[in-house]
Amino acid sequence: REKRSLALEISGSYLLKDVLELERVKSAKVLLDLLRLIAYQIGSEVSLRELATQLGLDYKTVARYLDLLEKGFVLFNVRGYSRNLRKEITKKSKYYFYDNGMRNAVISNFNELAVRDDVGRLWENFLFAERLKRTIYRGESANHFFWRTWDGQEIDMIEERAGRLEGYEFKWRRREPTPPRDWQASYPESSWSVVTRENYLDFVL
Repeated sequence: REKRSLALEISGSYLLKDVLELERVKSAKVLLDLLRLIAYQIGSEVSLRELATQLGLDYKTVARYLDLLEKGFVLFNVRGYSRNLRKEITKKSKYYFYDNGMRNAVISNFNELAVRDDVGRLWENFLFAERLKRTIYRGESANHFFWRTWDGQEIDMIEERAGRLEGYEFKWRRREPTPPRDWQASYPESSWSVVTRENYLDFVL
């Protein structure tokens, strides 16, 4: 209860006071609604025009609010990776929270994992955020993307480091997936691996 109360207090005081006052955002409700929409789309490509339609705002306003939330270290943006292959999707972005606790506070869901239907999204958000923090803490240089084709082949994270590509698939439940065929064909010099609950510490520490 104490942790839940603290998460709600931080999300409320920071998002609805500091950010709103500093950046002259007129409506706290609109900002929260935007964050809720993002929270439910973790792991999926986000269309700013669709968000604008759902919120009753113009495209430029949604883009400004998202930029504000990135600069405030609430969200971070991940773009699709491509070497201009026609099958690959690159125009849309994905958004993740720097902290899953803030995501839970925004959607008011602090249930145990066993009874949640968004465990996969929480797991993906956690691994992406912690890998990003690991890179920063180590002072390393790396770019992070996702990869997806129009026919549905995808990889959760692509890490580009010193010209080398490493693909990572995030699985909460133990499975034995295989690398997407187009990834292997298009980037034969790359590596690919699966991050699970059994090996994730090597990935984030």
